[in-house]
Amino acid sequence: MAKKPSFVILSIWSNYWTMINSTLFPSRPTKTDVLVIGGGVIGVCAAYYLSTQGRQVTLVEQSEVGMGCSYGNAGLIVPSHSIPLAAPGVLLQGLKWMLNPESPFFIKPRFDLDLFAWLWRFRAACNELAMRRAIPLLRDLNRASLDLYHGLMAQENLDCDFQQNGMLMLFDSEHGYHDGLAEAQLLADYGLRLKPLNAEETRALEPAAGSDVVGGVFFEEDAQLDPALFIPRLAECVRQYGGTIQTQTEVLGFEASEGRITAVKTSGGDLQADQVILATGAWSAGVVRDLRLKLPVQAAKGYSLTYRRPKRCPRLPLILSEARVAVTPLKSILRFAGTLELAGFDLSLNWRRVEAIQRAAADYLVETDRLERVETWSGLRPATPDGLPLIGHPPGLENLIIATGHAMLGVSLGPITGQLVAQLACDLPLTLDLAPFRLERFGG
Repeated sequence: MAKKPSFVILSIWSNYWTMINSTLFPSRPTKTDVLVIGGGVIGVCAAYYLSTQGRQVTLVEQSEVGMGCSYGNAGLIVPSHSIPLAAPGVLLQGLKWMLNPESPFFIKPRFDLDLFAWLWRFRAACNELAMRRAIPLLRDLNRASLDLYHGLMAQENLDCDFQQNGMLMLFDSEHGYHDGLAEAQLLADYGLRLKPLNAEETRALEPAAGSDVVGGVFFEEDAQLDPALFIPRLAECVRQYGGTIQTQTEVLGFEASEGRITAVKTSGGDLQADQVILATGAWSAGVVRDLRLKLPVQAAKGYSLTYRRPKRCPRLPLILSEARVAVTPLKSILRFAGTLELAGFDLSLNWRRVEAIQRAAADYLVETDRLERVETWSGLRPATPDGLPLIGHPPGLENLIIATGHAMLGVSLGPITGQLVAQLACDLPLTLDLAPFRLERFGG
């Protein structure tokens, strides 16, 4: 039935009046004490520790909490990974790997000035002195985070398959084993607790290790969890402490005046906050571009293959060393994760790399032909040129705190980063010195 003319006129007038009213009398921005941008492991941990300090916290996430690069990764908490990505020989090896479409490290050739600048800084950081400066920093971050994980599990009773059983690195070549022992000695020199193993000792500790494995290194301090369980359950704790979480909310821009962010424009309306925490991972550089901040963060794509947990499953989390693949046995699944691909914001799956991960499993482990895959995933991790995260206030914006650039260590470093952010925002004594992680280390 056709609408009556009077109804149509009234409807037009109502819409017109709404438009005029919103223009002349715009709604006031929603105010909060602290605004956390990003619902991955870093953002949720920051929101949690801020909430426990009694701060009024609002967290905004462009999709759903924990569904970015935190979702499908290996879920390892790894003091063993205290050698930075930028280390001697890595760049040369990466250039060689560029010729191999199935290599664990790949840089997609493209004209990108930000990538060129990142690679130039990466080259400068690939030296012995820089590596040795970074090792104790990453060691202390990882250990502090591990301690906080134990506290979180005890206080919040989080059911996320958290276990600290150590991690075993496997080698299937004599050359790789020799290099692995040298790396292990370097980490032992910095106090990491580890044990080199021969082939027989390795298979005794991990019966799932295949016949081609020539040796291993057992790292006693490492732990694991299921990130797809941990992050949403910690987010629920944030709500219980009074925090607000807004999903499907995209940050569109900022207003700033006299060295402070005065408003954050989002798809759900404007927000005002005394403190703003940027924890947007690989997207961080683009999010703050209109604030004239240049963050040297590149998106580093990683893959994971998730299988139903087999009857004969590895007992321990593993690193398949030469293939650069992590293996995580969880309650109901077995996950293989690997590759580092600098290809911009491209989440498409390179099936040759996926197949390379699958073949690596067969090279190191027994009975992998019986695995039933349930998910193939890719995610973008935020990588800095020197392999250290960015944590702290950027110059010129006193109420913004940056927390990004954790690369493959986001889950491992989530709690300590969240705690440091909360301490910084609340003007509390810091657990660790933040000077090495400030943006200023990269110059202008």
